[in-house]
Formats: sequence, C-alpha cells, structure tokens
Amino acid sequence: MRRIDEKLAKITSGDYGPRDFLVTFSKDADMLRGCSATGKDANGRPRPLAAYRADVKRVIESDLADIVLTSLSTAEMLAENGVYSSSNATPAVRLNDATDQWRVRGGTYSAQPGIPFRSSRLDAVKPVSNLGLYGMTLYNDAALDHATLRAYCDFRDLSTRMGIRHFLQLSDPQVAVATGDHDYGAFRNDMLMRSLAGIARRERPLFIEVDYHGPAYMEELAGWYPCRMVVGITGCGAGTTRDCLERLAQAEKYGARLAGFSRESFDCEDPVLLLQAMRRVIRDGMDSFDAVRAYHDDLKREMIVPFRALQDDVELTSPLLKAHASRAA
Repeated sequence: MRRIDEKLAKITSGDYGPRDFLVTFSKDADMLRGCSATGKDANGRPRPLAAYRADVKRVIESDLADIVLTSLSTAEMLAENGVYSSSNATPAVRLNDATDQWRVRGGTYSAQPGIPFRSSRLDAVKPVSNLGLYGMTLYNDAALDHATLRAYCDFRDLSTRMGIRHFLQLSDPQVAVATGDHDYGAFRNDMLMRSLAGIARRERPLFIEVDYHGPAYMEELAGWYPCRMVVGITGCGAGTTRDCLERLAQAEKYGARLAGFSRESFDCEDPVLLLQAMRRVIRDGMDSFDAVRAYHDDLKREMIVPFRALQDDVELTSPLLKAHASRAA
C-alpha cells in the first residue's frame, strides 16, 4: 500500500492526524505554458527542459511531497530513469488540459471560458502511473457547464475501464461569473456536490482540490460527506510567503486534508524549502509568521537570495486571510 492510500484510509476512517495531511507538488506547467514553463536563466532566456525536470527530481528525493504531478512526457522520463524506485511519493499525470489553462506567450485563452480538451491518452498513461489529475471550471452557463460535465462523464467511463484513479481539481474561473446574491464559493460548493451525487463509488475522484474561499465554505465541503469526500485546496496564488502558509493553516483548521503546490501558482525561491515550511505549519503546528521566519533562515543557510525582505514576506496581503488569522504580522 502506498503512503497516499495509508493516509487516505486514516482520513476517511476519522483517525486523521496532522501527519496524515497530503501534499501534491505540481510540475505540469509544460502542458500550460510550453517553453516559458521552465523559467528564465541569467540571460533572460527560457531554461532548458532538463533544468525544469531537475526540480521534480529534487522534490521526489526530498520525500516531502506525497504526490508529484507532471505531464505525461515528464512522467515517462522519470519512469525510464527509475526516479521513483526508492521513493514514497506517488507519480501522477495531468489527464486533461482545457483551453483556459493554455497560458502561452501572446495567448489570450485564459481570458476566455475554457473548452474541454484532453491531450494525454489514458492507454499511454497507464504504463507510468495509475493516478492523475482531472481539472474543471464551472461558469454558471448551462451550455458551457454541460459540455464540461459531459467531458468529465466520458473521461470517467474510460478511466474506470482502464483502472486509472483520478483526483478532481475544481478551479475558480478567470473570467467574471455572475452568481446573483450568492458568493461564487456557494455556487461552487453546490455545483460540485450536485455533480458528484449521481456518481457511483467506483467512479468517484480519490479526493478533490478547490480554491480557498474562507472557513465557512471549507467547513461546508469538508463536513458534507467526510467518510467519502476528502477535500483540500489548490495551489496558492500570488502573494507573500506568509499568505501561502497562512492559507494552508486556515484551510487545514477548517477541514482541508490536502493541498496542492506548484511554482506555477506560487513563485517561490526553492520548492523543497517551501515544502519543508508547509510541513512545519501542518505537522509541527508552527504558525505562519514563525514558519516564514524559519523559511528565510533556510534560504540564508542555502545562500539563496529571497525575493522579498523578511519584513515584507511576513505580511498578510489577503483581506480574507487577515480576517481569520490567529496572529497578526
């Protein structure tokens, strides 16, 4: 039994403890950004793909992530090189890439509602991984949401036959969505559970990642069907390191049992050191303020120049997080 299955068994049995919190490290931006996914070198040019994949290898070897999500092409390379042979991390593959995730230079796709699309064939995924991410966004538009859920239904039919498990990521739209007198979080929660209510157990996602909309919406999802629906949060967006770690602490407090993390969503100095900071917050109970200070100590020890001065990086810039923080900066 893999570590993720052991942790999920404890979570769903009601025997959860902070050490059972799941962390997914996502390194699938090559399916989103192409050449620009690798970041820039000292001359301002995109780094080679090998440098991008070296980050993945470091994270796997650190044993700080429970799941490592990549594109199929990267997963094949890792499998061929035996990178996972002595690791407890579970390989996962991005199984679809709707058009709103195409963030290429000069592209305008992310400013438009997403259209379902899937690059990776599941028969090609199966030899390297039996787990993957399926992502969706809902727009409160009958035609768009019907097409999205129809594609998800077709995917489940195929993945069930192929014996490939999946986790579901429901992302907030990047375009304005009208939800009347209700917050998008309320619409999102209702649509998510409405959509999953008619799905048999064998087809259900292993767990669900959503954007954090505050304690009430997190508690609502986490308490809806806790013995079957394990929920957590997607990768942190822009902000300080304090924002990233405080968001993690609040989400776990109100029922999240997993978190995704990627340098695509939160551009950090070093992914291994930030994963270590995340573990300090969840496993050790360190508050986000002190965890940022410890993270900067780690950067100093490794002679890595921080993106922000410590006094700036311990600030909370999100009003939502400020409203529920247990300690001010």
